[in-house]
Amino acid sequence: MNLSDESFILKLKIAVLKALKGSDGDGYYDMIIEPNKTASAFLIELIRYRELFFFLAWRDILARYKQTVLGIAWSVLRPFCAMLVFTVIFGRLAKFPSEGVPYPVLVFSAMLPWQYFSNALQESSGSIISRSAMITKVYFPRIIMPASTVIVSAVDFLISFALLAFLMLWYGFLPSGYIFFMPMFFLLATISAAGIGFWISALVVKYRDFHHIVPFMVQFGLYVSPVGFSSSVIPERWRLLYSLNPMVGVIDGFRWCIQGEGSPLYLPGLAASVVMSAALFWSGAKFFRRTERFFADFI
Repeated sequence: MNLSDESFILKLKIAVLKALKGSDGDGYYDMIIEPNKTASAFLIELIRYRELFFFLAWRDILARYKQTVLGIAWSVLRPFCAMLVFTVIFGRLAKFPSEGVPYPVLVFSAMLPWQYFSNALQESSGSIISRSAMITKVYFPRIIMPASTVIVSAVDFLISFALLAFLMLWYGFLPSGYIFFMPMFFLLATISAAGIGFWISALVVKYRDFHHIVPFMVQFGLYVSPVGFSSSVIPERWRLLYSLNPMVGVIDGFRWCIQGEGSPLYLPGLAASVVMSAALFWSGAKFFRRTERFFADFI
């Protein structure tokens, strides 16, 4: 695939024209193109511009692994190294409870969703600035830019999931039957990352220093989320407040899918995480749609 700027802009225009094609299939109709201000139109526009959405995602995937030494191995090395550190610190030195499972499995079952969330957040936060040339070339729903970056992180998630399967095989640990509920918690992580990504990607256009806040947020969030330890160590009176971190419900859900009854779900905390994720997604989409009309002016 030719990834030159001219070729990319041409394909971008073709994808947009297909999205704007008349419903009768006989040609194109005249229309005034302007951003829809409602957050509810987000999913409708994703469906309408689905070809553009997947084209941007595919371009990001190719760009990510192009001219790399280790290639897709980077998707495995980062969570694996983090797992080793947390296993030594929390499992060996602090001797935190492992809920009857090997501590590496406990940590990696949390590292998977966290790595997906953090990657999606970092990619989406800079998506508008990194593609600033497209903003002035042709109109399309700008929200597609941060939304399409989630696909790249999903590919990394699938690659890393193979390592989790290897770890469970190594320790002779079989996942529970609840593993079929894992897509629900994967969706919850996606909603959380997209919601925060909408907020930050829109703010970065006007206030560039917000882009430097994201690595700090990710690093801080890693230690305040139950990645290296089980959330059961949190005192009961603080667990509901602690669960306002949307990734608490996601991580607890992933562990429940893998460990089953050995890691019971804290339902009030899960409900709090779901509400917080939905609020972040709705408010982020609404804020993004209100501010996207000014992107070209600031870029």
